[in-house]
This record gives sequence, C-alpha cells and structure tokens, in this order.
Amino acid sequence: MDIKGKRAVVTGGTKGIGRAIAEALLAEQARVAIAARSKREVEETVAALEREHRGRVIGRPCDVGKLQDVEQLFEYCLQQWQGIDILINNAGIGIFKTVEELRPEEWRSTLSTNLDSLFYSCHLAIPLLKNAGGGFIINIGSLAGKNAFAGGAAYNASKFGLIGFSEALMQEVRHDDILVAYIMPGSVDTGFGAGMGSPSASWKIASSDVAEVVVQTLKRHPRCLTSRIEMRPSKPPKK
Repeated sequence: MDIKGKRAVVTGGTKGIGRAIAEALLAEQARVAIAARSKREVEETVAALEREHRGRVIGRPCDVGKLQDVEQLFEYCLQQWQGIDILINNAGIGIFKTVEELRPEEWRSTLSTNLDSLFYSCHLAIPLLKNAGGGFIINIGSLAGKNAFAGGAAYNASKFGLIGFSEALMQEVRHDDILVAYIMPGSVDTGFGAGMGSPSASWKIASSDVAEVVVQTLKRHPRCLTSRIEMRPSKPPKK
C-alpha cells in the first residue's frame, strides 16, 4: 500500500504505541484520526501534531469499549474524509491481579476495552473499507495472547481473543481487498500495565519499533500478507 494520502484511524493514539504509530503514519504523508478517552489528551495531541502536519490530523474523544462512542468516531471520519483506508486498533488496558483479587468490573472493563472494541470498530469500518475499494486493519495484540501468566487472566483472555478474532476476520474479508494483520509485542517501554513493576527499562522495545513494523506491514506488496508478527526485546535481563 502507498500510505501517502491514505485516511487512517488510530485508537489509543495520544500516547505510547498509538502516538508513535500516528507519528509514523503522518511521516509517510497519511491523514490520521486519533481517538482516545480523554478529550484533553486528544486536543493536546492533535494540536502538537498539527504544527508539523497541518491539515492532516483530526481527533475525537472515544471510549472504544462503548458502541455509541465508536459509532460517533466513524461518523466523524465519514463527515471529515468521506471514508477511511486504514484502521489501527491499538487502545487497550492492563489490570494484573489474581482471579480471586480481580473485581468483576475490572474483568468487564478489560474485556470491553481490549476485545469488544475490536468487534465494534471492525464491524463499523468494514463497510467503509469496502466502499474505498479495500484497505488494511492492524490489531495491536501482545505476546500475552499466546503466553499466559499468573495474575494475567483478564489480560490474557482479551489478547488470546484478539488472535482468534483477527485470524477469523482475515479470512472473511481478504477477497474484499481488505488485509488484516496483528502485531504481538513483548515488553514495550510505555509505562503500560498496573501492578507489573518498573514501567521503564532500556532493554524494552520502544514504541517507535512497533510503529516501524506497522508501516512496514502496510507498505508490503498486497500479494503478500504478513498476518501475524511477534516482537520481543532482543536482550531481556538474564534470569
């Protein structure tokens, strides 16, 4: 895909991996719509990126776990751009507690934000992508989607679900010229995740590393789909 001029939606786009993806797409001359829960963070991020990429950045507050919010996000993109070409499902949360300690509302919030959101956004984006003649969906998962760990039941469940969802969707829409891929990073230096110890370490993957892989995946010739990509730190601490 030639990214220049393409219309991309990036959820969770105000910080961390999402912000890095938005910046990388803008550097490729794409147009980018940023979505995140905080109205203030969306406005500040759009204003900051507009200074270098004037006229190619828009944003809207959106809780991706709420269908009405996601409907309003895509309606906004339709009004502003008459459609979209790329969807990056990046928004996510991590709550790490034992099943005994995990509160039911924390379980529901994790599944809603990390998994329900995929259905909502893809369900609404697919008709727009078809209308555009095709496009690309990239879901940002985690190595936790194949490696379960104690204290990660909710997060693991959501990311295992992301894999199954992505692989089924890939087969459903491939003949509509819509490509679907998912990226599974390991430890990323973003400060993500409550209860997981030190938020920052030099050995971790950088958000820009994930963004670089997103761009590479989008730019690959459409005859070849890299559908599942695993990323991990090359030199984690020795155990």
